[in-house]
Amino acid sequence: MSAFCRDCLGDAPENARRCQACGSRRILAHAELDTLCIAHLDCDAFYASIEKRDNPSLLDKPVIVGGGKRGVVATCCYVARTYGVKSAMPMFQALKLCPGAVVIRPNFAKYVDASRKVRALMRELTPLVQTLSLDEAYLDLSGTQRLHHRTPAKTMAALAKRIEAEVGITVSIGLSFNKFLAKLASDLDKPRGFAVIGEKEARPFLADKPIGFIRGAGKALQARLAKDGILRIGQLQAMSERELARRYGNTGLWLHRIANAEDSRIVEPHGDTKSISSETTFAHDLTNSKELEAVLWRQAERVSERAKSQGLGGRTITLKLKTARFKLKTRSASLEAPTQLADRIFRVARQALMREADGTAYRLLGVGISQLAEAHLCDPDDLLDPGSGKRAAAERAMDKVRAKFGARAVAKGRGLLR
Repeated sequence: MSAFCRDCLGDAPENARRCQACGSRRILAHAELDTLCIAHLDCDAFYASIEKRDNPSLLDKPVIVGGGKRGVVATCCYVARTYGVKSAMPMFQALKLCPGAVVIRPNFAKYVDASRKVRALMRELTPLVQTLSLDEAYLDLSGTQRLHHRTPAKTMAALAKRIEAEVGITVSIGLSFNKFLAKLASDLDKPRGFAVIGEKEARPFLADKPIGFIRGAGKALQARLAKDGILRIGQLQAMSERELARRYGNTGLWLHRIANAEDSRIVEPHGDTKSISSETTFAHDLTNSKELEAVLWRQAERVSERAKSQGLGGRTITLKLKTARFKLKTRSASLEAPTQLADRIFRVARQALMREADGTAYRLLGVGISQLAEAHLCDPDDLLDPGSGKRAAAERAMDKVRAKFGARAVAKGRGLLR
């Protein structure tokens, strides 16, 4: 069995409780440690960790990042989680559980900046980085041992140390032989964890887990399986592929593969990212078109920042509105070429907003892009809009200033639209 210290990266005896070189107790040992190469990296309580990094007085306090009383929890720190607070929980419910929590409005410019730095560090190790969101990604480290003179496991441990030192946040890592198990592993030892699931132990590891442990098995599928008496993954393992296909069709074939730890998906840059969006719930309902327009601009900026950080753009732009009576409206429009510019995202979405801003009271507004493409395919010159090139150049110039001097060095604003 291979073992090493996650702090000094020195080899260790498999039964060691403490590193003989540095004294650390963070010894990682596993029989397949030297051969596994598919990793999942997940930043721990990402938004909240960044807020604590920037304000050390919050270190031991419960922190919730999210909207006002009518909003939801974007994320919360591990202290807040001990009170039962969870992501996507309504804010009023979170504050009822943890009345002493420090609530912070999201600052997406900071989060995008941190995400960009983490992504750059990952791409130094392998070009096969598949981002899932601002705070998580898959990495395929096959064939990198000769390049880095380390096993993939040690390379990932070294990466975690660099992220702590250079970005100021912690991450948890899962290592396995496929994406499904790597992602499961990253959740096993949070925060600041490193868990491994090897081929020999995969099926026994899954056997006693509930069906909900399978990513993609939603509540409807779980209810359908429960109706048939299937509550554990081991029950799926005991059924033949033919039986599962007869009962559940293509879903049954998928369940058979996943239950038996089979996942042939490759780590593909941008493979799982299908859309990029941002939305906000207002503290009070808005009816005024100018107020709604101002909110739309801020959301367009956030979508643009996230798209640029991932090297992506989108051809379809979607406006999302929710009325005071909780009726959801979505309006989409497609461009000739994909965009990642806040200016273009805003202008297209504003056309839809103006048709809906008829005095109706709205409690939520969001905007997103889909039909994603790589950055080099985005935003060619628009011959029908002579001013678009100047606005694009101005926006990119501001991006360069912010990249060099920080997210707050220069403010983007409605001045771009003149």
